[in-house]
Amino acid sequence: MSSGGGNQKSDGQVEEDAAECKFPKEFETTTCDALLTAEVYLLLEHRRQSSESKDEIEEMSEVFIKTLNYARRMSRFKNRETIRAVRAIFSEKHLHKFEVAQIANLCPENAEEAKALVPSLENKIEESELEEVLKDLQSKRTFQ
Repeated sequence: MSSGGGNQKSDGQVEEDAAECKFPKEFETTTCDALLTAEVYLLLEHRRQSSESKDEIEEMSEVFIKTLNYARRMSRFKNRETIRAVRAIFSEKHLHKFEVAQIANLCPENAEEAKALVPSLENKIEESELEEVLKDLQSKRTFQ
């Protein structure tokens, strides 16, 4: 049963709502980060290489292989240096880690598309500033 604003559960906990950047408390800790698909790919690839070197390749599950292949296909950035540069673009922007991951993973072409895909950006960042971020992001994607 909701009370007042419609976003609280009957036990007093705030409901999750990505459009408003409302996440469980576990997600809000400093030890928890929202990974880019490119970072997931690097982690999975490292795990795959470690398994290969230990002759454990047949122990990797079908789900692991499919996830690795998906992350490889969907990864917008291919190396650690580019990922660091992408993260640096957002370092001064006061965006939620979820918003950063969504923008970097989806690579919207313009501010209008970004705000449609990530509604919480609407009143958080000026359109011109967002356009500049997206332009920088596209340049990282292009030159790798």
